[in-house]
Amino acid sequence: MIRTWLDLSAPGIFAVLCVLYFGVALLLTVVVFHSPLTGFMRSLNGIVAPFFGSVAVLFALLTGFLAADVSDRSRQAVRAIQAEAGELRNVYMLSVASAPDMSPIRTRWKTYVDLVVSQEWPAMAQGHLSPQTYAAYDDLLKEVSNPAIGKSAGQAVSTALLGAAVRVGTARSERLALSSDATSDLKWVVVIVLGIFTQIAIALVHLERQRAFVATLVVFSSAAIVALGIIALQEYPFYGPLQISPGPIAALRSLGE
Repeated sequence: MIRTWLDLSAPGIFAVLCVLYFGVALLLTVVVFHSPLTGFMRSLNGIVAPFFGSVAVLFALLTGFLAADVSDRSRQAVRAIQAEAGELRNVYMLSVASAPDMSPIRTRWKTYVDLVVSQEWPAMAQGHLSPQTYAAYDDLLKEVSNPAIGKSAGQAVSTALLGAAVRVGTARSERLALSSDATSDLKWVVVIVLGIFTQIAIALVHLERQRAFVATLVVFSSAAIVALGIIALQEYPFYGPLQISPGPIAALRSLGE
């Protein structure tokens, strides 16, 4: 259920949160002021306001932990992309600066860059892999590790090329791992449920006046919807309206022109 919700578009994510939290607020209002349980609910009057704070603090803490988890994943994804783009640039520049002709390396380099942008990025957004990109990287690595490079360009150049190509693969593996990673569904369930318990706590300390009751629930519900909605939009670094762009790698295409 949580995965289905997170896979929705931005309007869908916020719409579900609105239905949930405003629906709970409406239900609480009906139960407390317009139902056969009104007398019983009014008998609970006298619960002090600090009681609400104890539940709200738990909700705030877990929401903060959830946001930190999601944000950290996005930062790691950006670093992986920048590292991959930087090492790809190193491979290209080393192949150009070396004395012998290394056009075969640049040909395979260009194929790999093109496939990352045109095939692998859309595949990551769908949770899939790109076999063509795997093959393109293997071809690039084979070409870079050719022993003839060390004989013609020198062992230092060969070592530098091979090291850069290996680091491209390491950064790519990290990027792919992050694209398939996701926050535990249990964390989302706990945060969402604690939000509902916070609404109930607010209701219990505002049983005297209906207008104050409704106003406080609307304010809290609106804040919870905004906070959880923005966090949910960042759940998948490579998918959705706030997805990370392949710009750093796509910009390398200009080197091969």
